[in-house]
Amino acid sequence: MKTTLVMMCAAAALFCSCSRAKKETAPNGQPYVFRQYPDGRPQATKRMSARDSGVVLRHGDGPDSCDWYGAREAIAFEEGGLYYMHYDGAGPLGWLACLATSTDLVHWDKKGPVLALGAPGSPDAKSASAPWVIREGDTWHMFYLGTPNTSAPPDRVPSFPYMTLKARSHSPSGPWEKEYNVVPFAPTPGTYYTITASPGFIVKSGDTFMQFFSASIFDAKHDTKRTLGIARTKDLEGRWTPDPEPIFPLSEQVENSSLYFEPANSTWFLFTNHIGLDERGWEYTDAVWVYWSRDLNRWNTHDRAIVLDGQNCTWSHGTIGMPSVVRVGNRLALLYDGRQGESTSHMGRDIGLAWLDLPLEPVPD
Repeated sequence: MKTTLVMMCAAAALFCSCSRAKKETAPNGQPYVFRQYPDGRPQATKRMSARDSGVVLRHGDGPDSCDWYGAREAIAFEEGGLYYMHYDGAGPLGWLACLATSTDLVHWDKKGPVLALGAPGSPDAKSASAPWVIREGDTWHMFYLGTPNTSAPPDRVPSFPYMTLKARSHSPSGPWEKEYNVVPFAPTPGTYYTITASPGFIVKSGDTFMQFFSASIFDAKHDTKRTLGIARTKDLEGRWTPDPEPIFPLSEQVENSSLYFEPANSTWFLFTNHIGLDERGWEYTDAVWVYWSRDLNRWNTHDRAIVLDGQNCTWSHGTIGMPSVVRVGNRLALLYDGRQGESTSHMGRDIGLAWLDLPLEPVPD
């Protein structure tokens, strides 16, 4: 009897172990593959896979042809029962921040550009895009990406340096007044943000605002290394101070941020865009990754997982662009950009929607 009991316990333990070890499968029923990159850059080896709902905003029909060449970098938030989404519209003049609104995150009403290009010689003369907004009192504060450089027309893809610029409004719909006299933070020689110091998600902790901004440098081989940093201020109309060190090593190759706090387990989840590398040596946005931590100031690269890539996206199998997340009842909506099929091009992108069930839980080893 004793031997039988031991054998039964061992069998039960083996069953539990196998159950825990069961691998998540992609929508096509095949096991997920964790890719390795030619240059050895870090890879995520866990998954917190979202369920994709496909394209919800297609490029090409925005007011004044504002997104004729593409729509990407969706940044969404809810206010007064209405969802607002700023996105980068690639139009005939360049990439500009455009606005669309929705009541369900699926059907969108395009409003057109909310920012114009700056005058020649200004820091946003070639692109005014990727805006993150936060309200304080009756004022809406916008932090957007500006650059005086782009690739050749008609694509006009923004290029370094990427700077954080400021605008404000009394309504999330605008109009927005640019504040060139306010310089939140800027690319700085000798730091981890020498060529990129572009805006990101803002959290208020106590009396301090924390902005999770994108940072990058050129290394000795002139390859781009990317990470995220935290800049801090107590005055949204004042100067921000970037932390002396990034939250991840520069080798992590991530950019852009959107955060969600899970009250069920007091955990922060940081969604970001991973930059991959193909066999030709070309970089492209290949996945949405998520990191988790109970401390906004401390993040561990071990605690990360893939949320969306070409394996669980139903339509874009080559490129997956910048994420932003919004809570909708007992689900978390994730907006992102991609391009139909296997292409990794910057152009011709559309906005997609995926979902995660709440509460979010850290992915175990």
